[in-house]
Amino acid sequence: MNLDCLGWSNFFANSFEPYRQEGFTVGRVAIEHRKTYIVYSEHGELSAEVTGKLRYRASQTKDFPAVGDWVVIRARDCEKQATIHEILPRKSKFSRKTVGAKTEEQIVATNVDTVFLVSGLDGDFNLRRIERYLILAWDSGANPVIVLNKADLCENVEQCLAQVEAIALGISIVVLSATNHQGFNALKPHLQPGHTIALLGSSGVGKSTITNQLMGTAVQTVQSVRQGDDRGKHTTTHRELIVLPTGGLIMDTPGMREIQIWAGDEGLQETFADIETLAQQCHFRNCQHSYEPGCAVQQALDEGRLDYQRFQNYQKLQKELNYLARKQDERLNLAEKEKWKKIHKAMRNHKKH
Repeated sequence: MNLDCLGWSNFFANSFEPYRQEGFTVGRVAIEHRKTYIVYSEHGELSAEVTGKLRYRASQTKDFPAVGDWVVIRARDCEKQATIHEILPRKSKFSRKTVGAKTEEQIVATNVDTVFLVSGLDGDFNLRRIERYLILAWDSGANPVIVLNKADLCENVEQCLAQVEAIALGISIVVLSATNHQGFNALKPHLQPGHTIALLGSSGVGKSTITNQLMGTAVQTVQSVRQGDDRGKHTTTHRELIVLPTGGLIMDTPGMREIQIWAGDEGLQETFADIETLAQQCHFRNCQHSYEPGCAVQQALDEGRLDYQRFQNYQKLQKELNYLARKQDERLNLAEKEKWKKIHKAMRNHKKH
C-alpha cells in the first residue's frame, strides 16, 4: 500500500524520522478490536498488538491506538503480523466522554481532515443536535461539513436548509438523498487522494448508505429506521478506515446515541460565534445574560435577532462543559495525589532497606 494514499504527510514523517533511523516501519490503524488492531502499511494489511511497554505506560483508553492513528511498528512479513511500539503525534482527534459515569476521554477517530456531520431530513431532523456535533467537530481540529441526508423524505428541504444555514455560518452544507444517489457530486472536493473523512451522526441518519454509495459497493450493512421516531439501530459496530475508489479515506463510526461532549471552550465559541460576539457588547463583562442592564444578548432576543431555543442550547452546553471541566480537574487532582502517595511509599521502603 502506498503511504501517501493512506494520508501520510510531512507532519507525520518529521515525527517518525528518529524511529526510521532505528529501522522501524510505519502503519495506519484501520480497525480497532478489543486487544488487536488491523494496520495498513507498505507490507499490506497486518494484524497488530501493542508492546507490553506501551500497554504499561497507558493510563487511560486515550493512550492506546485509535482508528486513524499512525503507529510505529515492527512488521513480521511472513506472518502478516506486527508489533506497535509507539503512536505518532495526532494532527487532529475526535473525542467524546466515555459513556457512563466515568470522566474519561474516549478517542473516536484521529488524523481526520474533514468531518461529515450527517443529519437526516426526516422526522429525526434536530438543529440542537447539529449544534452539539459542531462543537465536537471544531474541537477536533478537523474541518466540518454538514451533510443533510434523506432529502427524498422531506417536504420542505429549502426551509430546513435555511434553518441550518442560520446556525452554521460559513460552513459547507450538502443536501443528499443517499438511497437515490442524488447530490454526491458536492462531496467530491472533499474526497481527494490521501484525504481522511469521518462520518458522524446518530443512528439511522444514513451514514452506512452514504459509505456504500461512495464505495460503489455494499461494504456496510444497512438497516431500516424504526417507524414512529425515525431513529435507527446501530448498524456499524466498530470504527473502520475504508479506502475509497477516488483515493480518499473514510471512517464510518458507530452511531452515538449518548453524545457526551469532550471539548474545550474553543468549539463552543466557534459554534455560537454570533452569541459570543453579542456577549462582547454587553455593558458588564461578567454578564450572565439574564436580567443585567445593558445586556446585548437579551436585547437581541427581545428584538427577534437571536433565536431563543438556540440561546437556551448555548447555555445548556456551556453548563455541560463547565461541569466536565470541574470533573476533569477533580480527577487530575486525585491522580496527582495518588502518584505522590506511591512515590513517598517507595521512598520509605527504600530507607528501610
